[in-house]
Amino acid sequence: MSADEQTAGLTEKVNAVVNEQILPALQQHGGGIEVVEVDEASGRVSVRLQGACQGCPGAQMTMRMGVERHLKQHVPGVQEVVAVS
Repeated sequence: MSADEQTAGLTEKVNAVVNEQILPALQQHGGGIEVVEVDEASGRVSVRLQGACQGCPGAQMTMRMGVERHLKQHVPGVQEVVAVS
């Protein structure tokens, strides 16, 4: 499998988990999330919190205990999730 195919595979898996599992939970609280970049080489996923999640005092907790933990659990290869603005 080429590096491009591996990246596409990881990106597709991350997007599927975000859209089907994480986003609906955030939307219940007026928030949202956008996948900005998936780096196959490092396993780093960059996301942007949206809506009520932007600037929320609990945003760091949401990122670490919610988004990052969930992605690591459900998408092999994810090593880190970071929030970008």
